[in-house]
Amino acid sequence: MKLQTSIPLKKQTKNLIDYQSKVFLLGSCFVENIGDKLSYFKFQSHQNPFGVLFHPKAIETLVERAIKEDEYTEDDVFFNNEQWHCFDAHSQLSNTSKNTLLTVLNNQLVVTKQQIKEASHIVITLGTAWVYKHCESNAVVANCHKVSQSYFTKELLSVNEITDVLRNLRHKIKDLNPTVSVIFTVSPIRHIKDGFIENTQSKAHLITAIHDFIMKFSHQDCYYFPSYEIMMDELRDYRFYAEDMIHPNTTAINYIWEKFQLVWLSENVLPVMEEVDAIQKGMAHKVFNPNSETHINFIRKLELKKEALQKKFQHISF
Repeated sequence: MKLQTSIPLKKQTKNLIDYQSKVFLLGSCFVENIGDKLSYFKFQSHQNPFGVLFHPKAIETLVERAIKEDEYTEDDVFFNNEQWHCFDAHSQLSNTSKNTLLTVLNNQLVVTKQQIKEASHIVITLGTAWVYKHCESNAVVANCHKVSQSYFTKELLSVNEITDVLRNLRHKIKDLNPTVSVIFTVSPIRHIKDGFIENTQSKAHLITAIHDFIMKFSHQDCYYFPSYEIMMDELRDYRFYAEDMIHPNTTAINYIWEKFQLVWLSENVLPVMEEVDAIQKGMAHKVFNPNSETHINFIRKLELKKEALQKKFQHISF
C-alpha cells in the first residue's frame, strides 16, 4: 500500500556539488536551511550577505549593486527606532551607528561580488511575489524595518515582472561568471501575513515565472529544485511543521535536504560527509568527566580525525 505521493526527481549528470565546489545561496529563510546543512558538512558555502531577502526584486537589487560596485551612502540609510537601517537589507544588518552600517553594507557588496565571481553553484530561493514600494522614492524595498505601512504601497509582482527579474539576474551573473550553475527553488514557508489566498497566488506567480524562464529561454545552466512541491505533496501533514504551523520543522528540513543531496551532491562526497558528521557529533558530545582517561583518549582520537580530514581538504576547519 502506497501512503504518500512522491515528487519525481532526477539526478543531475553534470556539475554536481562536491568539496571543490563553491556554493553561494541567496533568498528567503528556507535557503538558509539548505545553507546551514552545507555549512554543517563543511562544504565551501556562503549565504545571504544582506540577510534574508524574501522577494525577487530584493535579490536583483543586491546582485546589481554588488556587480556594479555601487556603494551605499548616507542617502541610502535612515534612522528609526534607535537604529540605522537600509531598505535593501535585512534588519540583522541594522546598527546604532550610521557609519558602521554603511561599512557593513559596502563590505557585504564586495563579498557578494566575489562570491558570484567564484561560485560553481548559486542557489536562489524565492519566498514571495508580494512587495512593498516606498511611496516617496517609488523603490521596492527588501525590508520595511517596522516603518509605518502608510509609507508604502503593497503590490503583487506579475509573472512577467518576475520573469524579467530572473532573466536580468542570469544575465548579470553569467557576465561575471559564465560557467556557474544557477539553481532556483521556491520556499515552502507560507507567508500567511499576506493572507492565505494571497500566499497561494504569490507562490503560483513565482513557480510559473521560474518555469516560464527556464523553459522558454532554454537555459541549460539554470535549474529548478522542487522544495515547495516536496513540502506540499510528500510532507502533507502538520507533524512536519514547527509550532507556528508555517515553517518546516527539523524533520521536514532534513527530508528536503536529503532530496537535494540526492539530486545535486556527487556520490563521491558521501564518505567525507560521514567523517564530518562523526566529528561534529563528537564535538557536541556532553562531557561528564573531562579529566577521565576515556575522555582524554576520545579527544585525542577526535583531533587525529580532524587533522586527517583537513589534510585532504584545506578549507575545512572545526
